[in-house]
Amino acid sequence: MTSRAVFPWLLRAAWIVLPFAAGSAYGAALRPYGEPVRLAAEVLLWAGWSAVLVGTLVPWPVGLTGLRVVAPAGAVAAIGAALSGRPSPLAAGAGVAITLADTVIALSPMAALLYVNGAAYPNERRYPLRVPGPLLLGPLEVAWAVTAGAPVMAILLLAAKEWVAGAVVLVIGVPAAVLAARSLHGLARRWVVFVPAGLVLHDPMSLMDPVLFQRQLIERLRPAPADSDALDLTQRSPGLALELVLGEEVPVMLARPGRSPGEPRATSRILFTPTRPGQVLQEAQARRLPVG
Repeated sequence: MTSRAVFPWLLRAAWIVLPFAAGSAYGAALRPYGEPVRLAAEVLLWAGWSAVLVGTLVPWPVGLTGLRVVAPAGAVAAIGAALSGRPSPLAAGAGVAITLADTVIALSPMAALLYVNGAAYPNERRYPLRVPGPLLLGPLEVAWAVTAGAPVMAILLLAAKEWVAGAVVLVIGVPAAVLAARSLHGLARRWVVFVPAGLVLHDPMSLMDPVLFQRQLIERLRPAPADSDALDLTQRSPGLALELVLGEEVPVMLARPGRSPGEPRATSRILFTPTRPGQVLQEAQARRLPVG
């Protein structure tokens, strides 16, 4: 069996065992709190776990966003439970181990490949693009913390009858979490997709609309030369960039921050950075596009 066939079952199995491996650590950490807080926390834990489980069974891009918000949050909660000293060493270790493993799986390129292709047509194949480099240096982590933390904090504060603090977080933090979640989901909607007519670049952060590069115009798809002066749509992402060389110029409409229209450009060469450049080149070769 190929890794593409095995990975979905690995993801589902790792997620299914999470309550059995981490549940006792969570329960021990919550024991000193009042019943309303414990109940609210348990409902949140089960709701997050159930939502992600459904997403593993029916993978769509929105499920990738949910997985990548909830899995690291579970790891943070397990580490917090272990540091509280209330769970036994075995329970604490098991909880931290399984939640960290789930987080690694959630953040892997294979997870992105699985989820973005859940909504693809049978004759399409989507390959996610790497996260823009500047976002990795703080903005991404802050957006995740707001998305995962604000709603949880609001619910737990209200359950603890901290009405003023809970109301403040609810009024300010939850709308901020919605905006942050929307931004995170935008990262899950960036991909290059092979279609029968050619290759489409779907990147709302760089382009106002997806652009189809027709098969007959594609002269070459290759690892980008170091001195390439092609139109750079990599967003300074780390990793190997690919260069698409066309036989003639194609018009594209660039996007500015905030999705406002930028300047129209006509170009015959474009740079982009997929998470798995080798697989992209293999797919292009399998579809008889010129590679190398």
